[in-house]
Amino acid sequence: MPLLDPTLWQDGPTLTGGTAPVVEPATGRTLATLDLAGPVDVAEAAVRARAAQHDWGRATHLERAAVLRRAGDLFAEHAEELRDWLVRESGSIAGKADFELHVAAQECYEAAALTSRPAGQVLPSEAPRLSFTRRVPAGVVGVIAPFNAPLILSVRSVAPALALGNAVLLKPDPRTAVCGGIALAAVFAAAGLPAGVLHVLPGGAATGSAVVADPRVRVVSFTGSTAAGRKVGELAGRHLTRAHLELGGNSALVVLEDADVEAAVAQASWGSFFHQGQICMTAGRHLVHASLYDEYVERLAARAEALVVGDPYRERVHLGPLIDRGQVERVHALVEASAERGAKLVVGGTHRDLFYRPTVLAGVSDDCPAYSEEVFGPVAPVRSFATEDEAVALASAGAYGLSLGIVTRDAAHGLDLAARIPTGIAHVNDQTVNDEAVAPFGGVGASGTGARFGGEANLEAFTELRWTTVRTTPPAHPF
Repeated sequence: MPLLDPTLWQDGPTLTGGTAPVVEPATGRTLATLDLAGPVDVAEAAVRARAAQHDWGRATHLERAAVLRRAGDLFAEHAEELRDWLVRESGSIAGKADFELHVAAQECYEAAALTSRPAGQVLPSEAPRLSFTRRVPAGVVGVIAPFNAPLILSVRSVAPALALGNAVLLKPDPRTAVCGGIALAAVFAAAGLPAGVLHVLPGGAATGSAVVADPRVRVVSFTGSTAAGRKVGELAGRHLTRAHLELGGNSALVVLEDADVEAAVAQASWGSFFHQGQICMTAGRHLVHASLYDEYVERLAARAEALVVGDPYRERVHLGPLIDRGQVERVHALVEASAERGAKLVVGGTHRDLFYRPTVLAGVSDDCPAYSEEVFGPVAPVRSFATEDEAVALASAGAYGLSLGIVTRDAAHGLDLAARIPTGIAHVNDQTVNDEAVAPFGGVGASGTGARFGGEANLEAFTELRWTTVRTTPPAHPF
């Protein structure tokens, strides 16, 4: 029996935000029709969530862990069905969809382990009393997730928040509301999560703002663009809501003088073209030692030309479609503007419908927007450097600080170099796109408010630390 029953695609009472088609970007076909949530639906869901959270937060750690473990199992049991939705709705190739399903299961298993983590500490006290700290659920958590890796970027907040005793309002991007929202609701319902603890509220910016501003929401976990993240942070600040912001990036891949060029190009191709470049960690700036530059550009262009672009549901391809027409137009405008400002279009720069060819730009400078801005498309801008100090300066420039890749035959030297470049994530002899459920994730600067996700970071993100004391008898006071 299918896990995703379209007749159940609704959060309790009828949603008031109208309807929207679930569109397959590769073909433009409508796969289903979705009810959207408006601000009034957010308020009603928050009331139900707070009521349901009381009992869920008091459930034993074994009861909560069992639900999370079962959810992880269900992602594997229904992999074929969920894979098809990820491929068709988000434009993923099958391998990328399988990676999302694997990480989703691991996020649930890791979250299950959170339920039995030590809940606090016993503290020394000057008074004759027991003094201790205890981590308690924050209450209602808002999760706002984007379209590009919809399953991972929802479940990595939803799973630990639930495991730690919270109720969740999940607002997925309406373009990927099935695999980024409804799929999670179906999995957790089948896993035994009590009704009312998880609410899926697909909608646009007004719906997201309502989640952030609702007085019952104590923590918001937002993943998305830096521009949208700034608005979320400002709104959260006005309402004294704790906000965790995982935002955009323009990550550098640094290829040192001693690197194996073919190995470096293999990293570069994956880092820039995986999922059509629609990943916050994408290698957006290729910084290559001058002695390797010409060979690197030539080999990277050859790889780009060999990649197959097409419908990932019906063909074996390397790249699928971009998410919508607006994204295609934005990517193409950045490529054209960069060429006008002196960049050499080596290969690519063309598209058919939503299918954008892998693109290599050489000779880029700070004036080229495809180099200085986050593109979110399959574009690899390449720039040379003469010294390592210059490479450090180039890699450190700009507002973002998410991920970093360094390719060198001397791994220890690569580690030393990475320490000089401020980013939240660094990989030596690997490209910039990596993710594991056990690892902290987050950036600095315009890439967000620091590392979250994984282990202790999730404990801090989704709980409050309460100080408690106990005396055997009340103390005497002088008045």
